[in-house]
Amino acid sequence: MRSLIIAALGLLAAGSVQAQSIIFGAGYADFSDSQSVDQALFSLEYQHRPFHEATRFSATWGAAVSVDEDGDTHIGAGLVGIYAFNNRWFVEGSVMPGYYDESNALNDLGGSFQIRSLIGLGYTLNSGNKVSVALTHKSNASTQEDNPGVNAVLLRYHYSF
Repeated sequence: MRSLIIAALGLLAAGSVQAQSIIFGAGYADFSDSQSVDQALFSLEYQHRPFHEATRFSATWGAAVSVDEDGDTHIGAGLVGIYAFNNRWFVEGSVMPGYYDESNALNDLGGSFQIRSLIGLGYTLNSGNKVSVALTHKSNASTQEDNPGVNAVLLRYHYSF
């Protein structure tokens, strides 16, 4: 009986290793169109508890909003995948289609439908929170006639709860 209780507690602990996260990011956006205005970018992201967990890989849903200095805004939601290495390092990828609104006409991305893709490398701190560096790309995937896109690099802090 004691072994069964220990095993059950172990399973509960394993299920709670992956928590929800709020991710704060700051970085720089580089628009592909030479007429656009490159500038600082800030992001806020939410990642839910994983709906799928394998040995080192987990998949979850997330939502993100990013705003640059001019007020150009993207809000999206989609899939997030995280692969954990043996130690505290992890790699993260996500795809989040959503709505884009340019406040600066020079930063037009060809339409209001834009897809944000992300690849990041991170490290888990002793507290369980994480830090990461991520590269993002936003474009309309050629669903519009014009598709200049924007790339960004972000330093991110993942607060787990």
